[in-house]
Amino acid sequence: MGVVSQREPGPRIAVAVVTMGNRPAEVDALLTSVAKQNLAPSRIVVVGNGCPLPDFAERLGLPGEVTSIEVDENLGCPGGRNVALARLREFGDVDVVVELDDDGLLVEADVLRRVRDLYAADPRLGIAGFRIADEHGETQRRHVPRVGAADPMRGGPVTGFLGGGHALSMAMLAETGDWPAEFFFAHEETDLAWRAADAGWTILYVPELLLQHPKTSPARHAIYYRVTARNRVWLVRRRLPLPLIPVHLGVWIAVTLLRTRSVGGLRAWFGGFTEGLRTSGGERRPMRWRTVWRLTRLGRPPVL
Repeated sequence: MGVVSQREPGPRIAVAVVTMGNRPAEVDALLTSVAKQNLAPSRIVVVGNGCPLPDFAERLGLPGEVTSIEVDENLGCPGGRNVALARLREFGDVDVVVELDDDGLLVEADVLRRVRDLYAADPRLGIAGFRIADEHGETQRRHVPRVGAADPMRGGPVTGFLGGGHALSMAMLAETGDWPAEFFFAHEETDLAWRAADAGWTILYVPELLLQHPKTSPARHAIYYRVTARNRVWLVRRRLPLPLIPVHLGVWIAVTLLRTRSVGGLRAWFGGFTEGLRTSGGERRPMRWRTVWRLTRLGRPPVL
């Protein structure tokens, strides 16, 4: 089992990465960028989602071992992250986990130190969202966690965060629960963010925390339309007060009809929508109305 010693005082930081084994060069580059941080993480955990993993420490000459966990099947991103969280809890020496996409890159050497300082300054900081930018420094509009926000450099309290790069308080997760593994892909960040907000934790967008990531479209995944619709239905059934469920779904039916140009995409989306209505997405724990108001005051009422 792997340990990288963090000798400085303050919250103890771990790094977790989930990979399907199809980006070996990118994972090597990411772990090398983690090793170059001027605050060494207490732990580095890599989960192979249905794939074997190499000996990263030996191959890359990292300053400490990397804990590699191989699971027999692809559990999806949230399921794989839960595997990493379970192992970190076994270690018992981690306060904050930084979760990074396997094709991301930490281009600055002080990212983990900044994360440590943020959590040291605010014990109720639950989630710190990174800024995602490509190799040219451009941030896609969908990666700015505010409705209609075009300025990726405007930080502050928000209602959601980006799955590609973020930090999570382990104390928060002990209260809210982990990722919704049944989602597999899509909307898992919103589910976790709504639970965090409902429990009174702060969600902060910190543009100074930069993860370099290739420009992509979520529609590149073959299951995108189906699981996006299914998980949206599951999300609102799990988390919204009953009067808001038809409002939220009605808004997103209209948005989907306006945005989607593919007949096949629409067919898959409505198939997923129906699947979400017919199947269970997990335990229903709706947010309180004061949380609805809090999210609304932060600029994103939970019907958008």
